[in-house]
Amino acid sequence: MIRLGDLERAVMDVLWDGAGGGHTVRDVADALKDRGLAYTTVMTVLDRLAGKGMVERERAGRAWSYRAAAPREAYIAQLMLDALDLAGSRDAALVRFARSVSGTEAEVLRSALSDEAGGGKQ
Repeated sequence: MIRLGDLERAVMDVLWDGAGGGHTVRDVADALKDRGLAYTTVMTVLDRLAGKGMVERERAGRAWSYRAAAPREAYIAQLMLDALDLAGSRDAALVRFARSVSGTEAEVLRSALSDEAGGGKQ
């Protein structure tokens, strides 16, 4: 799984939080203006994220248009699975995790497991 650095995460947050359409380098740079990043820095980060498969790009006139290759939830789910792989016992880690979530979160997990057992997919 690809681990994102702070700047990569900030760029991905712009893409994830934006509407489903693509974003130019200028769009992302403007969204991150409080960081004082150069346009070329944002362009480099987006290019690297494209190389890692985190973003997809297509030509939009003379510029590239970028969008996240997968939703944020898919990325976070993969991080969670990768963390489980680090555990000595996946079962023990899952039990500890399940006991640490709120009542509402536990209900979401129960519902997802129930849907999966019934043949539905989330």
